Amino acid sequence: MNRELISRLVMARQDVENVEMIEIASPEEVMENEDNLPTNLALLSLRNTVLFPGIVIPVTVTRQKFIKMVKKAYRTDRTVGVVAQLRHTQNEPTPDDLFKVGTIAHILKMIVLPDGNVTVIIQGRRRFEVEEYTQTDPHLMAKVKYIAESFPNVRKKETKALIQSLKEASYKILNLNPDIPRDAQMAISNIDSPSFLTHFLSSNLNIEISEKQLLLETFDGGEQAHKLLEHMMKEIQVLEIKRDIQSKASIDIDQQQKEYYLRQQIKVLQEELGMESPDQEVEKLRAKGSKKKWTKDANDHFNKELNKILRMNSMSPEYGVSLNYAETMVDLPWNEYTKDNFDLKRAKKILDADHSGLEKVKERIIEYLAVLKLRNDMKAPILCLYGPPGVGKTSLGKSIAKALGRNYVRMALGGLHDEAEIRGHRKTYIGAMPGKLITNLQKAKSSNPVFVLDEIDKVNRDQRGDPSSALLEVLDPEQNNAFKDNYLEVDYDLSKVLFIATANSLDTVQGPLRDRMEIIEISGYTVEEKIEIARKHLVPKQLEQHGIKPKDLKVDDKAIQKVIEGYTRESGVRRLEQQIGGLIRKIAKSIAMNEEYPKTVKAEHVEKMLGGVIFDRDLYEGNDVPGVVTGLAWTSVGGDILFIESSLSRGRGQLTLSGQLGDVMKESAMTALSYLKSHADGLGIDYRIFQNYDLHVHVPQGAVPKDGPSAGITMLTSMASMFTQRKIKPNTAMTGEITLRGKVLPVGGIKEKILAAKRAGIKDIIMCYKNRKDVEEVGEAYTVGLTFHYVDYVEEVLEIALLQEKVANPLNFILPEEKKEMPVIAPLDVVVV
Repeated sequence: MNRELISRLVMARQDVENVEMIEIASPEEVMENEDNLPTNLALLSLRNTVLFPGIVIPVTVTRQKFIKMVKKAYRTDRTVGVVAQLRHTQNEPTPDDLFKVGTIAHILKMIVLPDGNVTVIIQGRRRFEVEEYTQTDPHLMAKVKYIAESFPNVRKKETKALIQSLKEASYKILNLNPDIPRDAQMAISNIDSPSFLTHFLSSNLNIEISEKQLLLETFDGGEQAHKLLEHMMKEIQVLEIKRDIQSKASIDIDQQQKEYYLRQQIKVLQEELGMESPDQEVEKLRAKGSKKKWTKDANDHFNKELNKILRMNSMSPEYGVSLNYAETMVDLPWNEYTKDNFDLKRAKKILDADHSGLEKVKERIIEYLAVLKLRNDMKAPILCLYGPPGVGKTSLGKSIAKALGRNYVRMALGGLHDEAEIRGHRKTYIGAMPGKLITNLQKAKSSNPVFVLDEIDKVNRDQRGDPSSALLEVLDPEQNNAFKDNYLEVDYDLSKVLFIATANSLDTVQGPLRDRMEIIEISGYTVEEKIEIARKHLVPKQLEQHGIKPKDLKVDDKAIQKVIEGYTRESGVRRLEQQIGGLIRKIAKSIAMNEEYPKTVKAEHVEKMLGGVIFDRDLYEGNDVPGVVTGLAWTSVGGDILFIESSLSRGRGQLTLSGQLGDVMKESAMTALSYLKSHADGLGIDYRIFQNYDLHVHVPQGAVPKDGPSAGITMLTSMASMFTQRKIKPNTAMTGEITLRGKVLPVGGIKEKILAAKRAGIKDIIMCYKNRKDVEEVGEAYTVGLTFHYVDYVEEVLEIALLQEKVANPLNFILPEEKKEMPVIAPLDVVVV
């Protein structure tokens, strides 16, 4: 460019309206002209900008000493040094408050404003660096050194690419920033000088003053251009993000306006067609809520929620959440109860028809009905049916509901580990819903159903909370009249609900929760009871499921008994039902293929249909061998018998225990041996045997872990038989814990153990005297053919169990000659295999 004329300013005086044209020299000429550049400059400090060579800017001077300086310079050579301040708040800057690098400027025009301030139009010429300050009063003067412009050769490819990149970046900024005049693109396109292009873009870039000063202090033109390009790329990124945000906001606003318009149209169309509008839907809920039997707090909360819904935009996400909440509240059976049927004879018939046995449980239910009939206001008890799998704990809940005439719901707690499953989620969360208690009451359609909490012993805990702790409030009759669900936000009365919990083991149920429940133990069934259950319930059920009519197939009782004894080993009847299903499937296949099949399944048909017998019946094995004693054990699937075996071998008094025994069982063996050592004389045992023979105690079925104290007297009897070589009383089994002083203590699982003894052909059972009450509770049907011997001390056990007769071929103990002095007994070494 040779020369440009730009109209930049209108005179501000009120009495002057003419426009004065200001002649501006070409930036290239100004930057390259080195003539008449003074080395001692008066300095003008700028607060909020940086002047670059070739750039024209207006500056308003308000400080008096600078006004005088500018006027003096305008009257003389019109030259002044321009530097930027470090801190723009400083009114009287000192040399320490100014940057060292500035730009010499030529004053193109000076305008005196009405308020006495001065505006000057200045053009930067060349950069300088302050060497020293020569004057501070009345204004700053400094000796300066000028910096020559240095830019790489424009003919190089790198330089051309750099210049082109600067221009393209500037065009992009112009397109992204609507506040910049469109004419600026033409001005940039007409700049030929790389140095001036760099200064021009640096001056107009939207960055901090300190960053602009760093560009001014970068004397190498190529390096300054690279730094400038970095700032421009950052500015482009910011502008692009800003544009995206504005675009999204605009789209959202447009979408909301569109939705509002469409919603109004839908509302009009619904009214014309007679359909329900959102307002009508809310009013319908309000009318439905007015008929509910809820408390005043619940009613007020419900209507408050409806009023909030009316103020909402029906297309907003919160509208659907609030509407679902209101529908949940109005669908709950607030204070709606079914009428209990107090016909106790009818209830007993229903319970007896649905379940064989379980007399204790059925008696407890009848007692509850009787008290409820007399008082009619008793709080519902919390029952916990505890027993092995398959004995009918869960199905008993259905029978209770049928007997009472109540609705029935079941909630599976197995594997539950989130507290929100009990208490619900707060409705502010996405996907919030009430807890399973409230959800099941909504399904039950009454507030007094029979509610079965299945598998309460299998509730887990993790970082999301402890559901069993949340159940404490639910299962407390003193608290559950005001149960608080997080989603519902108002109290709900659970005191009329009959909760029935089921569990296979009470060990994993926490103490406070167990304390809130009435524990009713359900034992296993006898073979006779299982046959009756199969004949009345399981066989008809399986026939119906397999599409066979009862007249086309019968299952003989002997066949059922063979399935029970040879193919199942359980306290309940679940496995029995599966095996009966297997039998009937074989018949169903023959019927479908038009093959011959037995009309009545008998015992001899069972092995052909189900294969070989799975379980060998544990039977008493006789008393010909010393040290083999029959014990009684409780397992999770019912009772069982086990054999304790002992043997002696020449050694040094070492005790070996095998059979995968637990710590308690190992301690029982050591206690028994210690008792025998301390009472050897009374039992006719030579004390030298303990020193010269190793004792090995083994419990068969070594793959099965075993533990518990109830084998104490069995182990002691086995050891005593081995040391004395006396026979064990035939057909005898025993169970009981022992102490070091020979006391026999009671144990549990008596009913299961009695059933196991009957299956094995046992005739005599030895147990603690304190277990007598447990035998009496079992009932005569379970104890027919058994003789019970109740004992308090080990001496009584050995007197009953050990015969005076020696076994055939008794062990001939080889012992050293007895010394006169008392022998020193070595410490007992115990080896566990």
